[in-house]
Amino acid sequence: MKKNLSWVLAAATLAVAGSVCASTITIESASATPSGMLSDAGAYQSAVNASLQGTSYTRTSVESYNNITHASLFGGNSNFALKSTINFGVTQSNAGLWQFRAGVDFGHGGALFLNDVALDVKSHDMWWAGQYNNTSQYFNAAVNLGAGNHTLTIYGFEGCCDGGQQAQFMAPAGTFTSFSNTDNLVSAVPEPETYAMFLTGMGMLGLLARRRKRAATIQA
Repeated sequence: MKKNLSWVLAAATLAVAGSVCASTITIESASATPSGMLSDAGAYQSAVNASLQGTSYTRTSVESYNNITHASLFGGNSNFALKSTINFGVTQSNAGLWQFRAGVDFGHGGALFLNDVALDVKSHDMWWAGQYNNTSQYFNAAVNLGAGNHTLTIYGFEGCCDGGQQAQFMAPAGTFTSFSNTDNLVSAVPEPETYAMFLTGMGMLGLLARRRKRAATIQA
């Protein structure tokens, strides 16, 4: 039983090491209303981050950025700041021109960032209504990306009344796809902790294999 458990733990370590390279989505929120007009992307970034320092702060992870709502994730559908962080990877074969779009419901506007660089900002009432036919109502950008890890961040303030939101990408020669944990985006450059977990798993499997071989030799 102990041997079987060891093999299971080793395999699980390898599986986790592989899975952390897939896209991950974190949503953060807090009760807030912006004070006055926010005119640029940096102002939205600062104001939302400041709001998330309050006592009403909450966060969660989602499997797919498709038709998410504040009410379904945190409860409540008005007067909140929202920050969405999407970590994803680009392989060498997928490097090139990428397109991003995010349909939101931000009554006070918001901003879109990639790797902490502003891509788009809109300070008016935004509601995409499930359609991408009006560019003034959603975030949109095209960027040349190299292989490696990247972070897309969406900041915004909603007054009322919290409609469904979506964030999508289109890789070179691809089609628009919602970010999710099954979007097949695999990082070409794993983080150091990923390497450590992978090597740990390989080491455990190697050690168990040697022990089995030694035990078989002794029994023979």
